Amino acid sequence: MIMRKLVVFFSCLMLNSMVLMAQDNGGKIGMGQLIDEQFKFAEQQYKVLARNVPADVMPQTYNAKTDKVQTSDTKWWCSGFYPGTLLYIYEYTKDPEILKEADARLGILEKEKHYTGNHDLGFMMYCSFGNAYRLFKKPEYKTTIDTAAASLTTRYRPAAKVIQSWNASKKWGGPVIIDNMMNLELLSWVSDHGGDKKYKEIAITHANTTLKNHFRPDFSSYHVVDYDMKTGKVVQKQTAQGAADESAWSRGQSWGLYGYTMMYRFTKDKRYLTQAKNIAKFILSNPHLPKDMVPYWDFDAPGIPDTYRDASAAAVNASALLELAQYSDKKDRKVYVSAAEKMIRSLASDAYRAKLGENGGFLLMHSVGSIPHKSEIDVPLTYADYYFLEALHRYKNWYLKS
Repeated sequence: MIMRKLVVFFSCLMLNSMVLMAQDNGGKIGMGQLIDEQFKFAEQQYKVLARNVPADVMPQTYNAKTDKVQTSDTKWWCSGFYPGTLLYIYEYTKDPEILKEADARLGILEKEKHYTGNHDLGFMMYCSFGNAYRLFKKPEYKTTIDTAAASLTTRYRPAAKVIQSWNASKKWGGPVIIDNMMNLELLSWVSDHGGDKKYKEIAITHANTTLKNHFRPDFSSYHVVDYDMKTGKVVQKQTAQGAADESAWSRGQSWGLYGYTMMYRFTKDKRYLTQAKNIAKFILSNPHLPKDMVPYWDFDAPGIPDTYRDASAAAVNASALLELAQYSDKKDRKVYVSAAEKMIRSLASDAYRAKLGENGGFLLMHSVGSIPHKSEIDVPLTYADYYFLEALHRYKNWYLKS
């Protein structure tokens, strides 16, 4: 125990000295150094988080009032982000302790490849086992991914041409949420890697239906579109986690940006690229986007500027913009990379990134789950950390070399 405390203490001293050096340099260090510092910090911070989470559950968020990490079972939609984040850390640092923790969490998650309770198999199984297979190419990982894709397709509704997000309830008969765009990566990847071709066909059909029904003329997105699943008719359009039905819930815009950029990667359908660029324009030119480019929880939230930020939306945006830049001309590429870099620098600053040993072990502070539901307000969230590190990897791999 004493040795562990000493390791954390000296790690903290080292990281703090690195931060002070950066501040002495005017706070504008090179992106290579910034990325290196973030991963070294993540390596130590996620060991803190690991000690705070029992072996049979996943971290969800942190309650500062109780100084406790809140956890979830493996059926929670965010269950794949923790092992996925560990794998991103290992990919950069090659720390065996981090890999051991990732393997343990993959072990408790693997059974969810059969889950059909909602649409979140992509978040759960591709962000985790997808990264594991990318790094290690173990056949059992691919089998897990293939099985998860088959499970996800059980939620496809041919008459409505969508994957149903949640089961019917008193509020909605056939809800489809913009978040569902993210789960299409699982289906598309499996089809492109020896799996059933119908999976990608379903992904494309869902993306097309969402393109038709989810977006307003200014390219902002509703959160929920409720369908009559027997006829495909749109029953209602709402924004459940945003400020109002006609408001632009920030993370919803991020899911759309990332989702259509990713679907262009798999299909090269110019409609998807155009849609992604239009969503990017809505976000980046929005008068309510703060100077540090970390959005308020809703672009139309009451009380701006005195309301909550959502670091998770900024992290998703940064990662998405870095990929969108890959498919853009020189002018747009410069805009997207510059914006992503500013988002990354903001998230890496003291305003959003925790100090070693604090924040329950999570990297980023100040994310928002759902204000209307009084859930996860101004707290760390696993997917904020995940997409932040994904953005760092993308910047390193695509833009430090060029």
